[in-house]
Amino acid sequence: MKKHTKKILGKMAGIYGQEQFAGMLYSVVATGKLTFDKYVQDLGIMLAEAIMYMEREEIAGPEYHPIAPDIQKWASQTGSVFIGDRKVQVQHPRLRGHKKEIQLKSYQALKRRETFSKEILLKSMSGLSGRKYNEVLSNAAEAFGVSSSSVSRHIVEATLSQLKQFLERRLDNFDLVALFLDTIHRGGAAFIVALGMDIKGNKQALGFWEGATENNEVCKDLFANLEQRGLNLNNKVLYITDGGKGIIKTLKDHFGKKLAHQRCTIHKDRNIQKHLPKRYRKMAHIRFLRALEMNSYSDAKAELEDFEKWLRIINESAADSLLEALEEILTLHRLKVPLALRKSLHSTNIIESMFARVRECEKNIKHYQGSKMSQRWLASVLLHCEKGFRIANGYRHLQALRESIIIFHKNVDKETA
Repeated sequence: MKKHTKKILGKMAGIYGQEQFAGMLYSVVATGKLTFDKYVQDLGIMLAEAIMYMEREEIAGPEYHPIAPDIQKWASQTGSVFIGDRKVQVQHPRLRGHKKEIQLKSYQALKRRETFSKEILLKSMSGLSGRKYNEVLSNAAEAFGVSSSSVSRHIVEATLSQLKQFLERRLDNFDLVALFLDTIHRGGAAFIVALGMDIKGNKQALGFWEGATENNEVCKDLFANLEQRGLNLNNKVLYITDGGKGIIKTLKDHFGKKLAHQRCTIHKDRNIQKHLPKRYRKMAHIRFLRALEMNSYSDAKAELEDFEKWLRIINESAADSLLEALEEILTLHRLKVPLALRKSLHSTNIIESMFARVRECEKNIKHYQGSKMSQRWLASVLLHCEKGFRIANGYRHLQALRESIIIFHKNVDKETA
């Protein structure tokens, strides 16, 4: 393979935008939003276009070192090829010779129905991973090759850039009103991740910190990093967690009695049910939800207290599990948060959904080669997830939430006076 062809991935940024070609392939697989047929088709279109652009590069040479002065790259136009048994539109790159247009052999081949079979695409999908792009591309077309070391280098460069962007971006202007904290385990390490919601309902992955386990010290380091980059972590923020002891200890050490802390109701519901025999679980779930659907704090608390008495007859541990988090489960009720906003803030579902995307994007990575690889991939995927974030339901009530937290603090001061 000619040396300049190895630089084709860098030139693909000019064709597709800022994303590297290999990253685009991975992104298509990772979205999880396409139907299977659409998923196969989009993957095939990008592979087909890559084949044609790389052939054009082989013939004409790079911009800075053209092979022949009478061969010129000639923009591109819409064309059609067969992907499996479907005819689809692609961007067909063109070359102009001395007297006429030079036809790309790959384009002519791809116009034949039998060339790009669905079997090749399925093999391509099975080969997508952090270190198997050579296999993917060679299965797609034998007309060219891309060494795994060359592709991996471009991927490393792209993800390192995203890691730097993620870890160093300033947070001074992020008007934080709610902070979701949770832990994802990857490559034998625990990463505590912070996802913030601002006063306008916008969500952003703010940072992460790596440790052996989820513990107090790791969470402290995460908070220190966020504050160093300008995030205003104060007691006017609502903190939502799944109940991890290390995170909760850090929050209490930080804010004491003025901590506005909402425990994830979904995690608590599951935890209670795990203590119960199967025949009681459905009723426990119904009673728990019925309490949370109450609008007032007093009504919801009364329902949960009745629920706790019912649980204690069946299983003491289940009742204790509810009792230890009863007040934190009802933080949103105590702050008089309307139902529309409660749906966005009562659980860590927002950050759990982001974790699901992380796992989907990284499912083909079989081995993390050290902490740096784990961190750069996590940063890249979190930045990718941000593109799909939507404004939170009930965001118009966020200002009222902040005011309610201030009133809550005043009541705490009166109680301790």
